[in-house]
Amino acid sequence: MSRDGRYFFCGVGGSGMAPLALIMGARGATVEGSDRSRDQGRNLEKFAFLERSGVRLHPQDGSGVTSPEQTLVCSAAVEETIPDVQAARRVGAAVRLRAELLAELFNAAPLSVGVAGTSGKSTVTAMIAWILHRAGREPTVMNGAEMKNFITADRPFASALVGRLGLFVSEVDESDGSIALYRPTVAVVNNVALDHKSVEELRRLFADFVGRARTAVLNLDNVETRAVADALAAPSPADGGGSPGVVTYSLRSHEADLCAEDMAPAPDGVSFTLRLRAGGGVPVRLRTPGRHNVANALAAVGAAQACGVAAEEAAAALADFAGVRRRLEVVGSAGGVTVIDDFAHNPDKITATLETLHAFPGRLLLMFQPHGYGPLRTMREAFVDVFADQLGQEDVLVMPEPVYFGGTVDRSVGSRELAADIAARGRRAEALPDRAACGERLLSLARPGDRLVIMGARDDTLSQFAADLLARLAGR
Repeated sequence: MSRDGRYFFCGVGGSGMAPLALIMGARGATVEGSDRSRDQGRNLEKFAFLERSGVRLHPQDGSGVTSPEQTLVCSAAVEETIPDVQAARRVGAAVRLRAELLAELFNAAPLSVGVAGTSGKSTVTAMIAWILHRAGREPTVMNGAEMKNFITADRPFASALVGRLGLFVSEVDESDGSIALYRPTVAVVNNVALDHKSVEELRRLFADFVGRARTAVLNLDNVETRAVADALAAPSPADGGGSPGVVTYSLRSHEADLCAEDMAPAPDGVSFTLRLRAGGGVPVRLRTPGRHNVANALAAVGAAQACGVAAEEAAAALADFAGVRRRLEVVGSAGGVTVIDDFAHNPDKITATLETLHAFPGRLLLMFQPHGYGPLRTMREAFVDVFADQLGQEDVLVMPEPVYFGGTVDRSVGSRELAADIAARGRRAEALPDRAACGERLLSLARPGDRLVIMGARDDTLSQFAADLLARLAGR
């Protein structure tokens, strides 16, 4: 990989593409890209930021891929029919997967921290980034979400942080199997649960990922990650001394190296005592609410310790951690109704969101946009279970069809089937023709004291949708 090479990112505005494009540009590469969202007039502020950052943008019609000296970077989901891919084949340009390029950068760093797991990756990555930044370590960070602590007027999008390449922190994705490409110094696994792949396949991917690390940071409260920790702790003649060291964390088990005690939740955060198995306790105050964020904080402290930052210093930094966008993000309040924008899209994330919100008064009016037809089919039963178990009797769930930007995916099972299953379990769930109809329904139901929650992934326009609902509430 050349520092001064030419890279063309297909889908450059995506949550995984944009930060990598910015990192490559900071390394001295010539960076170009295309995105059909830009062609369709969506998310134009983000594309303007990319242009200001030195990324030259083209229509996604193949016109930007013109030379064999270019490398086309695309995601595993991009199909051969995309004009940029066809142009690359035609002119002889190399085609690389985004994950391959990221893994190459990551693996070259002398100290690398890979954050994996079904849920919490982006928040933990952002927490580690903030701790290391505050400690003066100048990390380079690749995240799939915007890190609020690094957002400024000049940098309204901050999913990437460009620092020293010797310390690389990255969210690592298991959904496409690319986790197998990474060789982390420190491997963090928050949890393992059904999402894009079967649990059996996830077990193998995460166990192999951890096995390649020098230090593994693992959650004892999750059955699957605890099994990984137990397996690593068990002596094996075959190890030859090569097994990683293990740092464990838990919300309830004092067997863990890091444990949370005396949790005191509040609508705007949570306080707890970080108990160290080695001795001592450290007070922690988070500005992000929910038990799941306490677990995220423990994971981040464990990773920071593995990078040489003391627990006390890490805890002090977390007091100023502002969170990431679209994670229980309060958009605002109007007419006594609070609008919340949230990334929850799989059963674990939805559970964490609903448990956190139900800890405080107020009816929930939810719009859940499934993040794809394939994930909906895979997780249909789990979605039904989580909504049937976690929705209150007065809560209302509305759903448009899953997010869909084209392609050949099977669309035979959609939101109508999911809503019917949830309603059959005694909860108020409705499938509506589109997102606009969902908005009208939510506004017609909203009354003072309600929380209106927009949930979903893979669609940046959900945030604007939430903001528009808030504006309409304010105008009533």
